[in-house]
Amino acid sequence: MTTTHARTLDKPRSRLHALFAATAAATLLAVASLPAQAVEPFSADYQASYMGMQANGKMTLAPAGDDRWRYSLDISNSLASLSQSTVFEENGGQWRPVSSKDSSNVLVKKSDKNATYDWSKGVASWSGDVKADRAGPVKLKPGDLDALMINLALVRDLEAGKPLNYRMVDNGRVKQMSYKVAGKEKISVGGEQKQATKLVNTDGDKQTIAWVVDGMPVPARILQREDGEDAIDLRVKSVH
Repeated sequence: MTTTHARTLDKPRSRLHALFAATAAATLLAVASLPAQAVEPFSADYQASYMGMQANGKMTLAPAGDDRWRYSLDISNSLASLSQSTVFEENGGQWRPVSSKDSSNVLVKKSDKNATYDWSKGVASWSGDVKADRAGPVKLKPGDLDALMINLALVRDLEAGKPLNYRMVDNGRVKQMSYKVAGKEKISVGGEQKQATKLVNTDGDKQTIAWVVDGMPVPARILQREDGEDAIDLRVKSVH
């Protein structure tokens, strides 16, 4: 990769947050809740493109003990590594985040953030490499999700026929997310053509598009665009 390309990696963390609040994508909540469906483990391999540079990505969902699950995303190439993981639990038919970790290593710049969702106190807080005004506490409401969990919400809420409206509590802030169905399209998944439902979220000059394929636990493709240009593109290669 060229030196110019390397410099473009300086702010991938903020872009990925927008994506997986997207998402991924990032994503969304009818009546502030996820449908009460069985959780099943999986691993999905992605091809990632950031500003024209290629990287490998992986999403996994695995048991974390005590009826909890760990959902993670890792993206890396020779210049950078980006990692997000969320531990969540089911409560009253809803999934809710318990803790999350967010780290990046881009050239010589490193960042590590941790989030705690304390449902007994009803607040979320952040520590590590965070600004004072993003440390919290932020008041929680039933059905709140973090950015990464929106990927699971998109797939399951679409399947259940629920509106794709969500309250995201992530990175020291609260944000309302809303996706709209934009029809059906054929996309390539691991070299095979699949019918997908196209979902679109627009936030000012930023747009996140997710393609959901029946039977796939996460979006088959997540594209983030800024000012009309492609910024981040994740495409599933395989799901195990």
